[in-house]
Amino acid sequence: MDRFVIISGCSGGGKSTLLEELRRRGYPTVEEPGRRIVADELARGGNALPWTDMAAFARRAMTLALEDRRSAAGRQGLVFFDRSLIDAAVALAHVTGDDVLTPLQTIHRYHRMVFLTPPWPEIYVGDAERRHGFEDAVEEYRRLEAAYPALGYAIIVLPKAPVEARAEFLLHTLARQA
Repeated sequence: MDRFVIISGCSGGGKSTLLEELRRRGYPTVEEPGRRIVADELARGGNALPWTDMAAFARRAMTLALEDRRSAAGRQGLVFFDRSLIDAAVALAHVTGDDVLTPLQTIHRYHRMVFLTPPWPEIYVGDAERRHGFEDAVEEYRRLEAAYPALGYAIIVLPKAPVEARAEFLLHTLARQA
């Protein structure tokens, strides 16, 4: 859907902070499926965690991302997503080898431009829900950086800049392409 805009990229690269800035400016946003899953799994003692069972985690993230798309359909204007169905499919394909990406070339489409937060070691911080290291985050970024263009999306790398400047860059880029 051309009004569903993905903000993806490197873990710890400032995606959630940027989404919060866009929300503050009045735009509808959708929180990252992975963070919601990890919080739920930790609260209930589940195993669909990226450090326990990545395949189960990725499958659950795909399901949640599809639910997020359905829920967002009723919102007006641009809707910004912190990660997407494609991110979850890339993770699942990486751990299982299953071809879950090919169908996404034609179904469950998002805006043609995808905004990536690049690896930024100066702001990367691990926490209870982000237990992987910076090197793993960079590897994930490289997989996403390859997958999105292969599915027909144009990648726009966000500048390493304060969140206000990042938001302005993103909104200006979208306005120029409208």
